Amino acid sequence: MSKQYKTVSLSDEQRIALEALCRRRKVDALVWKRARAFLLLDAGEDAGTVCRILDIGPTVLTEWRFAFAGAGLSFFGLKDYSQRQGHLSVVQEQAVRAHFTAQPARNADEVCAYVLAECDQNYSTSGAAKLMRRLGFAYKKPQLLPAQADEAKQAAFIAKYEALMNGLAADEMVVFSDAVHPEHQSRPAHGWFPKGQKTALKATSGRKRLNIQGALDLETFQFTFVEGEKINAQTTRQMLEKLERNNQTKTAIHVFVDNARYHHAKILQPWLDSPERRVKLHFLPAYAPHLNPIERLWGVIHKWVTHNRHYATFNQFTEAIFDFFRKTLPEKWPEFRDTVTDNFRVISLKEYKVI
Repeated sequence: MSKQYKTVSLSDEQRIALEALCRRRKVDALVWKRARAFLLLDAGEDAGTVCRILDIGPTVLTEWRFAFAGAGLSFFGLKDYSQRQGHLSVVQEQAVRAHFTAQPARNADEVCAYVLAECDQNYSTSGAAKLMRRLGFAYKKPQLLPAQADEAKQAAFIAKYEALMNGLAADEMVVFSDAVHPEHQSRPAHGWFPKGQKTALKATSGRKRLNIQGALDLETFQFTFVEGEKINAQTTRQMLEKLERNNQTKTAIHVFVDNARYHHAKILQPWLDSPERRVKLHFLPAYAPHLNPIERLWGVIHKWVTHNRHYATFNQFTEAIFDFFRKTLPEKWPEFRDTVTDNFRVISLKEYKVI
């Protein structure tokens, strides 16, 4: 092992820098050990002697040597440095970073294959994951964005909405409406389970689903909904009529909806145009579901009701969904306010790397 380290030699500049580092009055103990190790090796001490003097293991010294070869003097300031599988040079790490920046890896196995082929280093799956994190990558899903979202229309909608809210009278209200179709299916989701225990969720056979059209008031979290065999102009009218019945003191009920065909149905127009109508429809921009907060409520429902839950019958499933709307939402709505909000922003594909 000593012969391996006789090749370690410092330049005059490096030697002066490390000697100055060791003479500092206040220096991190680990940084001092690293600097002292290379000064001793440069002076001709064998690896075994260096390890005994500094009370470090030979594997640690090996790791330090490879890290110094790649990073130079900057290695001594890496306080979060830890041993790692494989020894890629700085140039190789830069190549790995550039490759997977241009062509994202779908899993750690692809990283292993690339590093083996291009760098002749055999990484395990966990080692490849650590390498990618060290290179500034994170394992995550890309955000799914509408391909045809119009930035100008999003900005115009947000401005119009803010103007409406700033001028909203005390006897007016605003709700966001949408349809949801929860299916009677078991939905496995991540959770904390005892290590080593095999965990399963009973699957549900059948394809039955609920068809619900609802409207949510973000101020009070009052949720108005109707159920139907399918969602159409008739269920839309039923839901709007229910909104008016449940809010007799309101002179105007502003309802924000998407551009589903049934919201524009001709058979709905005479009712909407009636002089006594207090409901006023406002349409979201096309391809902008992020501007409808009720969409976030549907995600909350699944977390509370369907994730890692098995309902043996469709009636049990239906009861659980309705129980959420009628009990959980009114009782626990403060817990949902940070998730279901009107904190709108314009989404632009220019802000993202589109793959």
